[in-house]
Amino acid sequence: MKKFLLISCFLLLAGKGFSQQFSQYNTGTLFDSFENPAQRTFVPDTSKRYAFNFIVPNFSGDFFLTGNAQSTLVDRAFGGKYNNNDLQIGKNKFNYANMSASAYTLMFKVFSSLNGDAEIGFFTQTKLEGRGAFTDESIAVFNGPGAFGSDIYDNVFNDHFYYQIYNSIGFSYREKLTKQFAIGFKLGMLMGINYTKLNIYESHISFDNSNDAATLALRGKYQQSKGPGNFDTQSFLPTTRSPGAQISIGTSYKTEDNVTIQANIKDLGFIHWYNESHTSEFNATRTIHDITGPKREDSIFNQVNRILRSRSLPGSFTTATNARFELSATKSYWVDNNNSIKYSPTLIASKELLYAGFTGALVNHFQYKKYNFSLTAAYDDMNLFNIGTQFMIKSYNGEFFIGTDRLLKTAGLAGAIRGYSSYSNGSFTGANFFLGFSLKFGPVIEHPLNASTIPNGEKGFLGRLYNRLFKTYW
Repeated sequence: MKKFLLISCFLLLAGKGFSQQFSQYNTGTLFDSFENPAQRTFVPDTSKRYAFNFIVPNFSGDFFLTGNAQSTLVDRAFGGKYNNNDLQIGKNKFNYANMSASAYTLMFKVFSSLNGDAEIGFFTQTKLEGRGAFTDESIAVFNGPGAFGSDIYDNVFNDHFYYQIYNSIGFSYREKLTKQFAIGFKLGMLMGINYTKLNIYESHISFDNSNDAATLALRGKYQQSKGPGNFDTQSFLPTTRSPGAQISIGTSYKTEDNVTIQANIKDLGFIHWYNESHTSEFNATRTIHDITGPKREDSIFNQVNRILRSRSLPGSFTTATNARFELSATKSYWVDNNNSIKYSPTLIASKELLYAGFTGALVNHFQYKKYNFSLTAAYDDMNLFNIGTQFMIKSYNGEFFIGTDRLLKTAGLAGAIRGYSSYSNGSFTGANFFLGFSLKFGPVIEHPLNASTIPNGEKGFLGRLYNRLFKTYW
């Protein structure tokens, strides 16, 4: 069964927040070092020289949905039925959705210079990002005209959404320029997989109940670029047909009071979708038959799809990737006299550069030997509050972590999916999950007094340039 608006407006229900996991901040994992480029991975005299995830994907996925359509979509997606009790027809009520997913399939880093405390990394990654706003009526119509009290409605389907999926392959570099200051960057070559964007500016529907039909008129813009395959393994294979580039830049500074401040610009980039992509400036009318029958979802999908593609023209276009600016501060404290329990709170402010999204978070890290537990509280500009948790086993040469930044919402949705509870509208519906693993191997990074063979080269390129500009000699 085709579920055009169900899938489009719910944005695939698979994977906000665009996938930076706040719980990973200042953990020093391999994942953390790629997401926050100024973060170090290696600790001299304890860590081994190479870090690798051994092709085990480090995965994160996140989504949220607000509005009256929450229970309707959850019940339809997982229970096979519609529950339109919370939908308000004819009142211009919108639902908002945001989602992201990311998987590092390869992460490799090497400690390249002891004098410059420099690290070089290489990675491959697949990312999904999407967001949308859609009306109550856009969901209610899939259950027929029963929820509509009148025969004619204007501008009740003025929906907006987009999603894009792309591969990235590239490298990162991190260097400690002074005893207090470090800088890092991550460069990626992007390879677009799929892109879809819909903006409906005007809409009209007239119900003809006697003939079990409806006349639908839409005006707007629809863009789509589809890669090879049918959203299967072939679709995710690397290809240069839709190229792009992306950069992340990070800095880290440690104050005299041992407060570490990080500033990051993340995922600033673009994708140029190939010339066989399609753009449609549509303005058309279609009649939907069998509006109350068992195949009404297919009927609606087919006619809407014909409207969207009615003026489709091939041609390339360029889109931006969702970039963010993030600022954080952290300090560590020993809780007990034996220095076996460490507490490290981190304050984080995250602002999306292309959209209005803003999130503030407090991450509380607790460490006992190699065991780490994190408790995260986050609040954003949509008045959504989240509690998250993370469990991690981390030594100097290995790490495994698992967690969620939306603990209660993830548990509630999981219970509804498995039939343990019915789902009712709350402030929002959401889920988040992340998982990661990596190991270090090779010789131990040692200082000259402790070893006969060490990676003790000169400072890196950034360090030498910094010394020349600021006349420092550390």
